[in-house]
Amino acid sequence: MPPSTDQLVAQLAASAAPVKRLRPPLVRAAFWLIGVAALAAAVLPSFADFGLFHRRMEDAKFVLELIGTLLTGIAAVIAAFELSVPDRSPAWAWLPLPPLILWLAASGYNCWRDWIEFGDKGWRFGESAACFGTIVGFSIPLGVGLLFFLARTKPLAPVPVAALGGLGIAGLAAFFLDFNHPIDASFLDFVWHAAAVALVIVVSSLWGRWRAAAWKDGD
Repeated sequence: MPPSTDQLVAQLAASAAPVKRLRPPLVRAAFWLIGVAALAAAVLPSFADFGLFHRRMEDAKFVLELIGTLLTGIAAVIAAFELSVPDRSPAWAWLPLPPLILWLAASGYNCWRDWIEFGDKGWRFGESAACFGTIVGFSIPLGVGLLFFLARTKPLAPVPVAALGGLGIAGLAAFFLDFNHPIDASFLDFVWHAAAVALVIVVSSLWGRWRAAAWKDGD
């Protein structure tokens, strides 16, 4: 005779292992961001040109771009952690939108100003290849760390969560790039920056899709 419902529940309860409750999403996001700050403190002294950075900080447009870049990274990471929990509102996905608009607007204005000042030279490649490599290069360790933190969660929509995480790490990587960026971005530089950010988001989204498929196969 098959076991009754009460017997089945009792068997499952007896064999169930305790599950450690995850910390709140904001706390986990804060831990990860603190780790990124510690990594930046260790790496930037060997990478950054602080004299150049200080001179560029005298330009209000650059400061706005810097603020937008940093806040986009932070907001997107927080949104990814929040949405990794099933009971969170989908509205969290909009959190990085305002700083992203600021980032794009400030960068676009600086490109336009660069073109007005230098004419056709405003279309120069400048540091495009190095900038692309820097954003992607910084994003790799940041992405590995973020995926480690998110690996214990099982969000209802893993692809958007992964895409937000990709936007977050790409934004932070672009922020670090500004510590050693000699000039305002030209239009072509801006395109290469956007391509690097898009690449990070696409790779992260593919990882989210792979996780979703793995969970489905496991079920």
